[in-house]
Amino acid sequence: MRVLVTASARFAIAPDGILCTPSASLTHRFWSRYLDVYDEVQLMVRAKPVASVPEGWAVSSGPGVTPVPLPYYEGPWQYVKTRRSIVQAIREVVTRAEAIHFRLPCSIGSLAWGARDRGHPYGVEVVTDPYDVFAPKAVRHPLRRFFRWYFPWHLRRQVANATAVAYVTQYSLQQRYPAAAGAFTTGYSSIELGDEAFVSEARPERSGDGPFTLVFVGSLAQLYKAPDVLIDAVGQCVSRGLDVRLVMVGDGKYRPQLEAQAARLGLNGHVTFTGEVPGGGAVREKLDQADLFVLPSQVEGLPRAMVEAMARALPCIGTHVGGIPELLAPEDIVRPGDAPALADRIVDVAQNPVRQAAMSARNLAKAREYHDSVLRQRRKAFYGYVREQTEQWLSAR
Repeated sequence: MRVLVTASARFAIAPDGILCTPSASLTHRFWSRYLDVYDEVQLMVRAKPVASVPEGWAVSSGPGVTPVPLPYYEGPWQYVKTRRSIVQAIREVVTRAEAIHFRLPCSIGSLAWGARDRGHPYGVEVVTDPYDVFAPKAVRHPLRRFFRWYFPWHLRRQVANATAVAYVTQYSLQQRYPAAAGAFTTGYSSIELGDEAFVSEARPERSGDGPFTLVFVGSLAQLYKAPDVLIDAVGQCVSRGLDVRLVMVGDGKYRPQLEAQAARLGLNGHVTFTGEVPGGGAVREKLDQADLFVLPSQVEGLPRAMVEAMARALPCIGTHVGGIPELLAPEDIVRPGDAPALADRIVDVAQNPVRQAAMSARNLAKAREYHDSVLRQRRKAFYGYVREQTEQWLSAR
């Protein structure tokens, strides 16, 4: 059986039909998970035509994973201009679809959801919370208030009518976007952590030699993960006499603004921007070199970068959004957007080696709950239920 999968990420497609992406986490290996249950994956995404696969980009298509490229757009105005052709293309695909999985929230997934036969079973994978996406400090837009009401309302409808729902959290998103009574539900992160992602033991107490190194891993294409708040907090730590260094792993359009912010605060010797780093071993190397992982997000589902850091037994600080409270102890969490509170927490951890060691042990133990051998069984059960219900529906037709 074929499965049609929608995704919100931007892709590019080469003349030979190879689908590629700048995201190291959306490789062919990621999409081939569906092949544990299905015979073929049709990946319906917006894809920009390119002459060849850009250097450093990951390939998403391959054996068993076939791209279904839609007209490419960026931003609301391009979306409005291309919407008619996108809707037409989606309808042609959805009417021929067998099993359907929507990764939501997603504009493409929402259009496909609207184009489906009303009796057609479908699975929803809730990967983030639009209510947090449009929080006051997370995004600037004249229609932010309306979007913060509309998109959660729309997602609740999509989830409430789903045959099966998988959430990236254990309880956070479930409470805001409940499934219908009788629907199959489960929870699993989209992260993939094999044995190589884990260290064998927790970190010992830090000796205190050298600067205290923080690491941030995330896209700088938006400010959802609040790298600007983190830079402000580092400035306050430095002003209080803490010998601290911040390594910013990631890239995007806000990088020049963030570099200017660091320079304005006199942090050129304290903040390093690495740019994009290939996933896997290269990122793990940055994590292993750090003393503390900090993710002061305004918006999250369940942050994969944080779970990866925890698997390296790295102490972590996060904010009270999305699934972060499911990962960290309350004393390791601060309010989003509160740079002074974040600075206080960083200083507290940096000055307490015993606490660092305890955080390390706890994080490593928690991360083991996200080993791929554990999550794969949940994914297979979810995919299998949608396939079973779809087969029954197709047979009845």
